[in-house]
Amino acid sequence: MNPPEEEVASVLCEAIRSKAVKITFSREAQTFQARVRLMQQTFSEENWPDLSDELLLATPRDWLLPWLSGIRSGEQLAALNLGAALAERLTWEQRRLLNDRAPVTISVPSGSNIAIDYVSGEIPVLAVKLQEMFGLADTPAIAGGRVKLLLHLLSPARRPVQITRDLKAFWNTGYPQVKKELKGRYPKHPWPDDPWNAMPTRKTKGRNG
Repeated sequence: MNPPEEEVASVLCEAIRSKAVKITFSREAQTFQARVRLMQQTFSEENWPDLSDELLLATPRDWLLPWLSGIRSGEQLAALNLGAALAERLTWEQRRLLNDRAPVTISVPSGSNIAIDYVSGEIPVLAVKLQEMFGLADTPAIAGGRVKLLLHLLSPARRPVQITRDLKAFWNTGYPQVKKELKGRYPKHPWPDDPWNAMPTRKTKGRNG
């Protein structure tokens, strides 16, 4: 006779807490954790939950127990949507604020919606092709304008040619050198003399789609 689901879930929680069984946070779950951590740091006066790995793994009964119903194997445990379980730690209002203040993607001048990398470092990163940012003076910011993104301005080969939180200074001082170095290497891409008044684009010259 199989033990009741509640008993199995309870045993699993204890195994996770004691590190006898490991759970892995997906990139999606890590991004959610990082977005909430940013809210904790930026809006310390608000009551945002601690979703750090350390606390979560030490207290699986508090957040994971309801999601372990029917879990009978390591494969099933690995397939759990931990991001959904973590979202349940927030109130409806906190979820609304999180989506508003720490969006998963952000629109850039070219019209592209680009994912923000919250996981790689302490400052959220926006990796975007340089030509998609033409004409923009202010570095994009999130969290109600309190946090400027760390821009990784990319070459056509998708390699960072500048890492900055001061886009205006880049156009004024860094861009002429970048243009000089890359224009000959990537002639199909626009390298205007005046990036302030150039049309932002994700396309190469002559492409309409």
